[in-house]
Amino acid sequence: MENILKQYKDFLIQKRYSKNTQDIYYNYFKDFCVYFKNEDFPNITTAQINAYILDLIKSKNISISQQNQRINAIKLYYEKILGRDKQYYDLHRPKKGHKLPKVLSKDEIKKIFDVTNNLKHKCILMLIYSAGLRRSELLNLTISDIDSKRMVIIINGAKGKKDRISLLSENLLQLLRLYYKEYHPKKYLFEGLNGGRYSATSIANILRKAAKKAGIKKTVTPHMLRHSFATHLLEQGTDLRYIQELLGHKSSKTTEIYTHVSKKAIDKIKNPMDDFFV
Repeated sequence: MENILKQYKDFLIQKRYSKNTQDIYYNYFKDFCVYFKNEDFPNITTAQINAYILDLIKSKNISISQQNQRINAIKLYYEKILGRDKQYYDLHRPKKGHKLPKVLSKDEIKKIFDVTNNLKHKCILMLIYSAGLRRSELLNLTISDIDSKRMVIIINGAKGKKDRISLLSENLLQLLRLYYKEYHPKKYLFEGLNGGRYSATSIANILRKAAKKAGIKKTVTPHMLRHSFATHLLEQGTDLRYIQELLGHKSSKTTEIYTHVSKKAIDKIKNPMDDFFV
């Protein structure tokens, strides 16, 4: 098993999968290996694997997203590493439900910023929102990625290994300059106490505590700041194509989901109920 796991991990590194994808795939494949530790891995059948996935659904109630990720992790071993034909490993994939992105209002965003007194924490939250960043993208930012001359943020090797630029807020730039003078980061824009990348868990905790302090009852996650950025841009009339570029979406269909949560069009519709109180 150790040799198989090493081979698997080496393949992920060699193919330059993102660190996040490497961790997810490796851990899911390791679970698979432990489950079938007494079996001959190359000869495990599709029926056995389907039974394994079904067992996870019943015993752990894994989500549709996790189910698909686990299938992908297993498929990678049989199809990419062992070079098997794709039809050999044809597992049923459930369709994801159509869920709308959860967003915060501008007023709620402002309240979160207002109650965040720590300069470093404030810069982190403001940067995620004002540039529409994924949490991993923020963690990988270096000092040189802040281009104050062009007023853009350079995001290197984002999802899909694509580089892009996003907006740099003038107000945030002033805070970042104060932050730099106080914290003196060496490589990454935001670093942990002992150097290196800042913790992803810490970002979630910072935001959760700030939202609670701001009196926001809903559960707030870092990705909601990204969703809110896109929705607020759309509501102020920004072309959907530009939003797609800023977010780094490969398909315009991904960006179009924000039209379903934007109040831009719905605000123009008069509620018939209001006619009863004229």
